[in-house]
Amino acid sequence: MALTGATVLLQVFDMNAAIAFYRDQLSFALVDSSPPVEATEGHYSHWCWLRRDAADLMLNTAYDADERPATRDAGRWTGHRDTCVYFGCDDTDALWVELSAKGIACARPHDTPYGMRQLYITDLDGYGLCFQHPVRR
Repeated sequence: MALTGATVLLQVFDMNAAIAFYRDQLSFALVDSSPPVEATEGHYSHWCWLRRDAADLMLNTAYDADERPATRDAGRWTGHRDTCVYFGCDDTDALWVELSAKGIACARPHDTPYGMRQLYITDLDGYGLCFQHPVRR
């Protein structure tokens, strides 16, 4: 028996905005989603599965239909700063050019003391996203 992969599930405040960020800014494709609901928050799905190349990511709404507050609870969302999803990436410098051209604020990739070249950004819900590859020598 072997494990064949892992997929992260992140709780999001606004599913439509989160999907737009990952799809339009980070070039993930929508693979699947739960049936859409109609609620005071609008027309949306509670869950979705996204993919870019070999990287999968799932999103889930943090609130049930008609229960999402008008604004984010700072205490709940501030805690996301402790969560970072690491994606393998074959060329972080090329990704930096791509993301910068789309207006995403991110510092240039940097080399770590432990041998990785990394590019960090933060998504709409405060989760860290790191794209990395081993330093080429």
